[in-house]
Amino acid sequence: MAITKIPAAGFTGNNFRNIIINGDMSIAQRATSVSSYTSDAYSTVDRFKTRVGSLGTWTISQETDVPTGQGFAKSLKWDCTTADASPAANDYLILEQNIEGQNLQYLKYGTANAVSLTASFWVKSNKIGDYTVGLQCAGNNRHIESSYTINVSNTWEKKTITFAGDTTGVLANDNSEEMKLWFWLGGGSNFSSGTQDTSWSSYVGANVLVSGQVNLADSTANEFYITGVQLEAGTTASDFEFLPVDVNLQRCQRYCQTIYATGGNSVISVFHVTGTAGAIGSIPNLIEMRGTATFSTTGSFNIWTATASSNAAGTLSLFSSSKTQQGVSFTKTSGGTLAAGQAGGLFSSAGSSSILLSAEL
Repeated sequence: MAITKIPAAGFTGNNFRNIIINGDMSIAQRATSVSSYTSDAYSTVDRFKTRVGSLGTWTISQETDVPTGQGFAKSLKWDCTTADASPAANDYLILEQNIEGQNLQYLKYGTANAVSLTASFWVKSNKIGDYTVGLQCAGNNRHIESSYTINVSNTWEKKTITFAGDTTGVLANDNSEEMKLWFWLGGGSNFSSGTQDTSWSSYVGANVLVSGQVNLADSTANEFYITGVQLEAGTTASDFEFLPVDVNLQRCQRYCQTIYATGGNSVISVFHVTGTAGAIGSIPNLIEMRGTATFSTTGSFNIWTATASSNAAGTLSLFSSSKTQQGVSFTKTSGGTLAAGQAGGLFSSAGSSSILLSAEL
C-alpha cells in the first residue's frame, strides 16, 4: 500500500521563505498597546517600526480582529486620536520592517540574476482609497514603490504586489539595514510631488507616494489594521508561513529581548558587589543579538546579599557603552549597605519590573 505524507497545516518544505519576521503580529514584547503616540520608534508588535512624523496622534495596538478562517490570531492596529487633515510637506505615517543585508544575499541583487520579490498582506480600514507599499534600500540609496487600493470599508482584503529584482544595487553582506518593506499611511508633498517610482531607481523622496495617497490622519474616525505580512522570493505569493511560537519569538529576540519579573522579589541574576553602593553582573542573552544593545528598565530593583536586612534599592545601567550588551551595573539609591566582595542576588521589588535589550535596525 502506498503511503502518502500529509503536510502539517501552515507548514511547507520551503521553511523560512518569509523574509519578514513576526508577520502574523503575534509577538509583542514591549507592549500590546501605546496611546498618545507621536514617535518614530518601535512601539508594540515586534520588528515593526511605527513612524509618526508630525501627522496626527495615535493609539497603536495588537488586536484580535483578524481575517476569518485564515489562521491568524493577532493584527496590528493604528487608531487616530488627534487628526491632521493638512499634512506639512515633510510629514509622514509609515509602518516598516528593516531587514539585515546578510539575510538577503540569495536575492542576488546587483547582478543580472536578481530575484523578484512578492509581498502579500491582509489589510482592513474604514478609509478606502489608494495606499503605497514599497522597498527602500538605504545602503545603496535605491527604492521601488507600488500602490494598492482598499476597496471596501471595514472589510479584510488580501493584497499581493510583485517587485522586480534590482540588477544594479548591491546589498551589503552584514548585519546592517540593507532593505526595508514600508507601508505608507500618509505623507506630505515632499513625498508626493513627483511621479511614483514603480521600477528600481535612485531614491528620490518626491517619487515615493502614489498620486492621491490616502491620509489616514485626516479624521479621528480612521483606523487601519494589518496582518499576514509576507515577503518572499519569486513572482507568486504562497500561503502565509506560520512558524511555531517559540521559533517566532527567538527570531524576534535577535533584535529585542525583554526580561519580565513574575512578581515582587523575583530573582533575575547573580551580581558581584563592588562597594557599599554598587554591584556588577550580567543579564545573559537568550540568543545572540544582532549587535550591541541599548538598555532600559521599568520598575525598581534590589540587590540582596547575605541577609534580608542588607538589601539595597537602586537602578541598573550598561556597565560600559564599549562593552557587550551583557555587562550591567547596579547603583544603590537607598536601603541597606552593601559590602565589596559579597555575592548578591538581583531582584525585582515590584511585579511590573522589566529589563529591555534592544538591537533593532
